[in-house]
Amino acid sequence: MPTAIIALLRRRPARFLAGIFLAALPAVLTAADAKKPNILFIAIDDLRPELGCYADSQVKSPNIDRVASQGLLFAKAYCQVAVCGASRASLMTSILPTAKRFTIAKSRADEDAPGAATMPQMFKAAGYTTLSNGKIFHNAADTNERSWSEPSWHPKANNGTSLDPASTANRSKDNRARIYEAPDVPDNAYADGMVAEKTIADLRRLKADGKPFFLACGFLRPHLPFYAPKKYWDLYDRSKISIADNRYRPENAPVGLKRDKEFSTYEFGGYTDSTPEFHAMMRHGYYASVSYSDKLAGDVLAELDRLGLADNTIVVIWGDHGWNLGEHDFWAKHDTLHNVARVPLIIRVPGVTDGRRTDAMVASLDIFPTLCALAGVATPDTIQGRSFAALLTRPAQKFRDTAYVRYGRGDAVVTEHMIYTSYGAEGEMLYDHRTDPQENHNLAGQPKYQDDLVRMRGLLKAQMDLAAQAKVGPPIKMPASASEEEP
Repeated sequence: MPTAIIALLRRRPARFLAGIFLAALPAVLTAADAKKPNILFIAIDDLRPELGCYADSQVKSPNIDRVASQGLLFAKAYCQVAVCGASRASLMTSILPTAKRFTIAKSRADEDAPGAATMPQMFKAAGYTTLSNGKIFHNAADTNERSWSEPSWHPKANNGTSLDPASTANRSKDNRARIYEAPDVPDNAYADGMVAEKTIADLRRLKADGKPFFLACGFLRPHLPFYAPKKYWDLYDRSKISIADNRYRPENAPVGLKRDKEFSTYEFGGYTDSTPEFHAMMRHGYYASVSYSDKLAGDVLAELDRLGLADNTIVVIWGDHGWNLGEHDFWAKHDTLHNVARVPLIIRVPGVTDGRRTDAMVASLDIFPTLCALAGVATPDTIQGRSFAALLTRPAQKFRDTAYVRYGRGDAVVTEHMIYTSYGAEGEMLYDHRTDPQENHNLAGQPKYQDDLVRMRGLLKAQMDLAAQAKVGPPIKMPASASEEEP
């Protein structure tokens, strides 16, 4: 990172950072002596903030924790859509979703927002080499030509590729294999290991090329099914894994809040749904899968260090949405509960970040303008997010008052202490995290909270109105093409 930028970030007050500095940043970065920073963007599917650096005592995530010790950890980062493809399309375009835009796992930016430039497209136009390995956009073909310098790369193995014959010996009624497996295989036997190897190889050639790069690396795990090499399962003693203590539906929950069926499409391998044994097995599988992705991310980061690229590379670790780990007896995303809406986000900027955390609220769609600001790359007028670069040196300041999250018929708004969801005719939910952090008691019908309910309804309407104003161009229908496996 250019020393001039580091000095400005460290010396100037927040007002300067939020205004004059960010406006002048492109000029600073294009000066003759300025070396453009590289970007390494690591996306991890279905990863909620269940990590050591987020004060979780069960998950083993030493590599991500190490990045957090050198970066800025965002304690209140929120996705915009609680499903993979839609969340990624929103992030990559910095455009809010609606009930008709960015709605499902197979949503595509080039179909729902064809007039919006993507984040890698802007870096590519600024002279960066832009590469995508693994799951970045949900569909490999989404905005492929305009976003990437080379066609996005995916291994032939996919999300459901099994390496244990026992997993496929019996099938579910949906013809799916067993929900877990732990074969004694090397890291590169599964798709994610192949993605890590490809990313490492790309780092080597990018180093030799000498041009600035935007390299995106997307890991599937801990997305279902929980398939990971045995050594990651062996990191955990199942008898010591704590399971959710609120394995029941929230009190007074509306009919709009539904138990997602994605996990039930798999074969359970002798376990019975909703039993303590099933909960322990599922948590074990999720944790093993997190540790697997953590190790692979560590391999990529170690190569970044070995090549001497770390000192000029901004590293981002991001989860596309959270996940329910048995709370309310739910196993999936696909709702607007806090465990699903909140995502892990860590950004390491060499010479600037120093291992702190921020409680300032940010949204996934803010990442696009932030990375552009840090690199002096122009942003299109279509974006709806805004840069939080000022938080990197002043993490105690506020940023957002609200974040908008939606899925299906549910539209939600998050504030510092509350989360509200409207399902229209199917009811509404209000939770106060100061008194009910587990979201066990829906307060929408309680007289004491009617003023809060009215206020939250107004905040949600404002977010929905903003989403409706997005400049996305006319919707188009793309030809069918291959995409990662997901219900």
